[in-house]
Amino acid sequence: MFQDANLAAMAEALGRSADYRVLRRLVPRTLPASTVGQETKIGILLDTETTGLDHRKDEVIELGMVKFDYTPDGHIVGVRDTFSAFNEPSEPIPAEITALTGITDDMAIGHRIDEAAVTAFVDGAVIVCAHNAGFDRKFAERYWPVFERIAWACSATEVDWRQHGFEGAKLSYLLNGAGFFHQAHRAVDDCHALLEILDFRLPTTGAPALALLLETARKRTTRVWAEQSPFELKDSLKRRGYRWSDGTDGRPRSWYVDVPEAAVDREIAFLRTEIYLRDVEPRLQTLTAFTRFSARI
Repeated sequence: MFQDANLAAMAEALGRSADYRVLRRLVPRTLPASTVGQETKIGILLDTETTGLDHRKDEVIELGMVKFDYTPDGHIVGVRDTFSAFNEPSEPIPAEITALTGITDDMAIGHRIDEAAVTAFVDGAVIVCAHNAGFDRKFAERYWPVFERIAWACSATEVDWRQHGFEGAKLSYLLNGAGFFHQAHRAVDDCHALLEILDFRLPTTGAPALALLLETARKRTTRVWAEQSPFELKDSLKRRGYRWSDGTDGRPRSWYVDVPEAAVDREIAFLRTEIYLRDVEPRLQTLTAFTRFSARI
C-alpha cells in the first residue's frame, strides 16, 4: 500500500511538469454514479472481434459491450453494466487473428453468444457507439437484429480528432492522449477505453468528446453516387473523398461520397463541371444515425 501511494505521488509530481507525460493503466469503471435529479439517457459502447474483415462471410468470435448513462449534452454519468462473450466460429481462428487479439480456438470452443441476452442488455439504450461503426454495425446486425433498430455513432469518423489537437484516430493513440494505456484488441477492454476517450474534455471546446460525437451523429447526411463516371477521372474522385463500391453487396457498382445536407448542391456542381461535363441528376440517399454504417444501405 505504501509503495502504491509512493508511486501515485511520483506520477502526480511528474504530471505537473511540462517535461513529462504520465500514462496510467486503465482501470475499468465498475460502480454506477448517482443520477438522482439528472436527466439521463442510456448508451452502449460496442466492439467485436472477428475472423476477418468481410461481414458477409467472416464470423464474430467475441462481443464486448459497456452500458452507460449520459446527459443529453454529452456528459458521461456512470457505467451500468458490461457484457463480454466468446463465440465459436465454424472454422479454426486464423493465426493472424489470434496474434492480433490473443483469442485462441480453445478460448472460443463451445461458446455461443445468446441473442436473447444481447437483446436484453441493449434494452433501453438510445444509441450504440463504436470506434469503427462501419465495421462493427454490419457484423452486429447480421448476428443480432436488435442492432438494426437503434441509432449508431462512429467515434473514429464522426469526430475530427485532428481538428481537436490529435494526430490520428487510432483507439490506443486517443487513449494515450486521455492519459491512459490498456490491453488493446479485446472487445470489452476496447469498450472501456472508448468510454474514457469519450469522457475526455477536448481542449478546443472544453466539452467531452461524446458531446461532439452526438452532435455529429444527430445530423442527416446525403450519399451521392457518381454512377458511370469516366474511369480516367477516378483519381479526381478519390482525392475528393469518394469511395468505391464493387456492387457485390447489392449497392450500385460506383464511386460514392457522404456529405452534409448543406453540401449536396456543391457536390452535384462538382460532378457536373469536373466529372460528367454535363447536367446530371446523381442518385442521392439520405442517411441518419439509424441507417448510417448499416449493410442494409
